[in-house]
Amino acid sequence: MNSENAPCCHGGYEKMHRFLEFCLLLLLKEESSHGYGLIEKLPYFGFSSEELNIGNLYKTLRKMESQEFVNSHWVEGGQGPKKRVYEIAALGLEELNIWIDALKRRKVMIEKAIGRYDKISVAQGKSPDPVPASE
Repeated sequence: MNSENAPCCHGGYEKMHRFLEFCLLLLLKEESSHGYGLIEKLPYFGFSSEELNIGNLYKTLRKMESQEFVNSHWVEGGQGPKKRVYEIAALGLEELNIWIDALKRRKVMIEKAIGRYDKISVAQGKSPDPVPASE
């Protein structure tokens, strides 16, 4: 059984939805963007093409706008249609800072748990699981 099919990893969309919001805030802190520009950058954070749906992305952005985490405005698209451009709002910056603090704490906890697992594995004569190539 691989980790994607394990019981601990079921409900991937629900669990990843909040992480998607964090990633969008982080990308928008870097620069304002339209939806397609954002969806092109999300694979960097480990999202697969199956997890990325432009409809769900826009639904998430509208929700984040209603929460006042992001603002949007329309810009002329040159020869094409107008594009809605999103930017991070002051409340979104606060939310992003809260996320970063929480992720840093969780990272320490996760690293300790993995380190202990590896130590136990070595003591039992097993080699620890290799780190995925994407790391």
